[in-house]
Order: sequence, then structure tokens, then C-alpha cells
Amino acid sequence: MSDPATDPTTAADPAVDALQVALAAEHAAVFVYGALGAQTSQSSQPTLYGTLTRAYTLHRDRRDHLMATITAAGAEPAPAAPGYALPADLGTATAVRARALQLEESAASTYAFLVANTTGKARAWAVQALLDAAVRGLGFGGKPERLPGL
Repeated sequence: MSDPATDPTTAADPAVDALQVALAAEHAAVFVYGALGAQTSQSSQPTLYGTLTRAYTLHRDRRDHLMATITAAGAEPAPAAPGYALPADLGTATAVRARALQLEESAASTYAFLVANTTGKARAWAVQALLDAAVRGLGFGGKPERLPGL
């Protein structure tokens, strides 16, 4: 376990800790969406390619927002890992959609956690991110849920 006095990524503030959890999830999402986009063709799968590209851009923007928010709170944003696990077979559009759906379901859970652990502007932002992840998941074949992310 790290020492908050010597580790700049460990915050004494539970809200900053929750922001760090969300940041770690966004680092992974950006990496995985980049890989998913590389498995699609803009010419033969334009709808899927466009959806993945928009998701990648959104998650990259969320990552950047979280880094700025954590920095503004006086903490050091957690760095991305060198790599993230990918399924062995992403050779079909169905497999790519399934992995994208998993990403959005995970994002919804992460943002539900952030909603529960923040207040004010951070919570309002997390609510919007949670709603967006739930709706985006529908586009990848997800089913509507009463309480997404829980």
C-alpha cells in the first residue's frame, strides 16, 4: 500500500481517489478503442468505424478532462499503463462490437462510482458521462437498464 505523504498519485480526498479510478478506466478505454478502430475498415464498415472513432475521441476527451480536474485538485494524475489486455480474436465486426459494449458497460460502472463519490460540478459531469456511456452501449448492442452502471 502506498503512503499518501510520499506518493503523489495517492490522494487523501476520496473524491480525488474516485477521479483517479475514472482516469485509469479512461486510459484503458482510449487504448482499447484505438485497437478496435484498427480492426475496422472506414470503406467497408463506415458506420462501425465512425461509431468507434467518435467513442475514441470522447474517451480521449474524458481522459484529458479527468487529468485536468485531478491536477486542479492538487494531485498528480495516475499515468496510463504500458498496455492493456485485448481479446485474441477481434477479426469480426461482431467481436469488435462486443468488446466496445464491454468498454461502455465498464465506463458506466466507473461513472456510477464517481457519481457516488463526488459532489458539485464533478458529480454533474460524472452523471453526464454515465448517461452517455449507457446510451453509447445501446449502439453496440446493449440492452436498456433501469440503473445503468449498477
